[in-house]
Amino acid sequence: MPSHPTLESIFEPALVKEIYQFGDLMHFAESDVIMDYGKYIRMMPLITKGSIKVMRKDDAGNEILLYYLSASESCSMAYSCCMEAKKSVVKAIAEDDVELIAIPQVKLDEWLCKYSSWKNYIMRGFNDRLLEMIKSVESIAFHQLDERLLHYLQEKQRLSGSSLIKTSHYTIADDLHTSRVVISRLLKQLENDGRVILYRNEIKLLKL
Repeated sequence: MPSHPTLESIFEPALVKEIYQFGDLMHFAESDVIMDYGKYIRMMPLITKGSIKVMRKDDAGNEILLYYLSASESCSMAYSCCMEAKKSVVKAIAEDDVELIAIPQVKLDEWLCKYSSWKNYIMRGFNDRLLEMIKSVESIAFHQLDERLLHYLQEKQRLSGSSLIKTSHYTIADDLHTSRVVISRLLKQLENDGRVILYRNEIKLLKL
């Protein structure tokens, strides 16, 4: 598994103490919906274990992957909706077994004024998520689907720390907003090119 910063390495000791004191430890299994469209968000999830994918839906009901979140990261969209008491415009789904600390709404603004590390963490999170969404838009607008597929697999490898990626062709197609047939064809081409090895519901990403 990849190593991630600990809460103790990011925040002041006093803030870490408050996070554990006021936060609610929650667990989610793979594929559980953590946040959903149109639901009010009353907390900000601070991930301590596992990874989450964040999706966006257009007016026609089509979904596309925005970005992934892993341990020590949080969802800036959740923070914004929570602070403004707005309904969620994204859906967050557990990629694997996820553990997170739910930070209550009342503490979000208080900690901005009280702890410099919290303010830096929130601002850095907004910047990171914005850059990731820009990359997603650029990928859709300028890159071929085979490039997007390879980047998708590389991101899954980064999150899990393993070159063996457990996923289905249907899930990939859903995340990349295309058809399973197209994904199967592109994966077969990547296998022929020596980039991956295909198994049943598993893909091994090879080093070149």
